[in-house]
Amino acid sequence: MRPAPALRSAAVPLLTGALTLGCLTAWTVTGNAGTPPQLHVTDGRILTASNTEATAAFFTISNTGTTADELTGVTGPAGLQAMVGRDVEVAEGAHRMEMAGPVTVPARGELRMAPTGLDIMVSPPPHLAPGDRLTLTLHFRNSTPVTAQAVAVRPGQLRP
Repeated sequence: MRPAPALRSAAVPLLTGALTLGCLTAWTVTGNAGTPPQLHVTDGRILTASNTEATAAFFTISNTGTTADELTGVTGPAGLQAMVGRDVEVAEGAHRMEMAGPVTVPARGELRMAPTGLDIMVSPPPHLAPGDRLTLTLHFRNSTPVTAQAVAVRPGQLRP
């Protein structure tokens, strides 16, 4: 007895779907489907004020997930404005700060902020002595905000 024509025509798509589902299941079970970003913010530092306009804070953002994320903004205590900025050379020996758009935190990698690169500009600069702490909240495109503390250090010194 031969299978009905409708059953025969349905067999190929059904087998293809079952094979695809099996392969996707195996891919996921072996960990290849990816994990969401898993962010950790450490090494927070903020420079004690050397002027009345602004100061800079720095963090290391590690991502142990297999999916990248983006740092999209920063908030600070009431009365302070915080923004992600980038140090840009405008002439030899002359630099200025400019706003940075969203910044990628790579999958299985890290984003290190530094005085001559990416940082968080805080304005007006809070009155901090070395060792004091300032709490900032970092906002990401795909992850929940992360609140971290930055320890005040003197300019030119990244450790308290």
